[in-house]
Amino acid sequence: MSSSDIFLGETIGTAVLILLGGGVVAAVVLKQSKAHAAGWVAIAFGWGFAVMTAVYIAAPLSGAHLNPAVTLGIAIKDGAWSDVPVYLAGQFLGAFLGAVLVWIAYYGHFSATLRDEILVTEARQRPAAAVEGPGPVLGVFSTGPQIRNVWQNLATEIIGTFVLVLAVLTQGLNDEGNGLGALGALITAFVVVGIGLSLGGPTGYAINPARDLGPRIAHALLPMPNKGGSDWSYAWIPVVGPLAGGACAAGLYELAFT
Repeated sequence: MSSSDIFLGETIGTAVLILLGGGVVAAVVLKQSKAHAAGWVAIAFGWGFAVMTAVYIAAPLSGAHLNPAVTLGIAIKDGAWSDVPVYLAGQFLGAFLGAVLVWIAYYGHFSATLRDEILVTEARQRPAAAVEGPGPVLGVFSTGPQIRNVWQNLATEIIGTFVLVLAVLTQGLNDEGNGLGALGALITAFVVVGIGLSLGGPTGYAINPARDLGPRIAHALLPMPNKGGSDWSYAWIPVVGPLAGGACAAGLYELAFT
C-alpha cells in the first residue's frame, strides 16, 4: 500500500465511521429527530454497523485501521512504524470531516436542541451565554463520563480498547496481517457492539482517540450558539486510555499468541 492510498483510505473510512456513528447518536439525542430517545441499544448497534461499513469501504486502500489504537497495536505486533504517521493523519482528518458531515445532516435538529436550551436557561433567569462545562450537544461529537472519576474513566477506556485490539489481532486481520480482512470487519463490528453494551455505560466507550478528539475539535470550531464547552479537561482520557489499551493488547498478543 502506498502512503497516498493509506491516507486516502483512512480519511474516507474514518469519515464514514464518524458520520454513521455520530449520526446515530445525533438521531437519538437531538430534539425533533424521528429516532429521538431510541436508547443505548440503538447507539451500540449503530456504532457497530458504522464500523462494518467503514471497514469494507476503506479496506482495499489502507487495510482499514480507522483507529490509532489499532494502528499502534499492529505496529507493535509487526515492528513496522514507517506508515504510522500517515495512518494517524488520515484518521484524525477523517474523524473531523465526519463530525462536520453529521452537523450538516442534522443542522436543523442541532438548532432546535440548542434553541430549547436557550429557553431553559432563560426560564432559570440565567443568560444563555453563561452555559458552562459540557454543552447540550457535545455528546453527539465526543464521549464523556457519567461519573467523573479520572482513574475509573481511564481504566474503562483502557479495558474496552484492550478487548477491541486483542480481537482485531487474534481474529480480524487479513492474510498480510496489516489490516482488517472481509471476515474481520464483521467480527470487529460485533465486538464494538459488545463493548458498547457491556462497557459503554461509564464513559460512552470512545475506544478510539481519533473518534473522540477529531469530533471534539469540530464541536469547538463549528458555529453553534449556546453550544457550551468542549470539556477539554476530560479530552486526554479518550486519547491516552485507548492508546494504552491498544499497546497492552499488542503486548499480550506477543506473549500469548506468537
